[in-house]
This record gives sequence, C-alpha cells and structure tokens, in this order.
Amino acid sequence: MIQVLVLYYSRRGSVRRMAELIARGVEGVEGCMSVLRTVPEVSPTTEAVAPPVPDSGPPYATLDDLRACHGLILGSPTRFGHMATPIKHFLDTTTPLWLTGTLAGRPGAVFTSTGTLHGGQEATLLSLALPLWHHGMLLVGIPYTEPELTTTAAGGTPYGASHHAGPQDDRPVSADERALCLALGARVARISRALAASP
Repeated sequence: MIQVLVLYYSRRGSVRRMAELIARGVEGVEGCMSVLRTVPEVSPTTEAVAPPVPDSGPPYATLDDLRACHGLILGSPTRFGHMATPIKHFLDTTTPLWLTGTLAGRPGAVFTSTGTLHGGQEATLLSLALPLWHHGMLLVGIPYTEPELTTTAAGGTPYGASHHAGPQDDRPVSADERALCLALGARVARISRALAASP
C-alpha cells in the first residue's frame, strides 16, 4: 500500500479541514492510503513540554512517519507570509533524514490557509517548499488543467492548495478550494504510486 503522509499544523481548524480533504483525495486513488499527522504547539516558555499524544485529532508526527511515507503533503497556516513556527520546529528535527537522503526522490507538495485573501499564501507555500527541496524531494503543484485554478475567487494556486479563511476563521472551504485540495491529494498519490512502481 502506498502511504502519503499529510503532515500539518492547524491553530484554528482551517488547515486541519484542508488536510482532511487532501487525505480524501489521496484515498480516492487505488492502492494509496493517507496518514494524517500533526505537530505540537511551540511554547514561548522553554520549560513547557507538550504531552506526547494530543488531546484530540491525529497523532503527532515522528521521523518514522517520514521514513515510511512514499509521498509527503505539508501544510501550515500563514504567519506573516511564512510557515508557522510549530511546523518549522518539526522540520528542524529532520536533519538525520537529510543526512541519509531518506526523502530524496519522493514527491512532496504544500498547502496553506490565510486570514486575508492576499495574506501571503504563495510566500507561505514557497517557504514550506524550501525544506522539501533541501531534502531532495520532487515538488508537485497543481496544474492549470484543474479548471478551479482559473475560476476560484478565494484560495487556490499552482504552487499548492490554499484557503482564504477570513480574519475570524469563519469562511468555509469554498467549492473551488475543496476541489483543489482533493486534486492535490490525488495527484501526489498517483505520482507516489508511479514512482514506487518504477525500478
């Protein structure tokens, strides 16, 4: 079974909702399964330690989750045009995988949610992509063959799935944003399956 890891951080729920849609897109591809994982908050108080298992939602990610995956889809809310600190903190722990080239040659993709329509979606997607390039991953975007890229009045970019959540995080995922999340999950799954089958 081809495993696609959907790894995300979500503070108010929008990125989590996107992750679930992306996972559904992965699951729609024969022979593929999604693995949902999240990361803990990063406390400004350095003595604070999060419990090893979250109170609700998917488990926290480990390096073993990355070792086991055939593809990775990484998501974060936008923080001043950049990924949120908790996801960056987790990525900073992946040096052992970088040293061994564990993720090299595997497909990777990114997604984000912003409070404002022009709140740095594409900059955040690029910041999420940079570590994946350093790991030698093959970056997968959303091609313009997906019609929703040209009809969306909210989120959605060729760099990855995105969502305009509104300043109060009260805007539901639009039909176009939903379609693009599903398409991204399915695309990474199909590419992961094809690469796994090649010698």
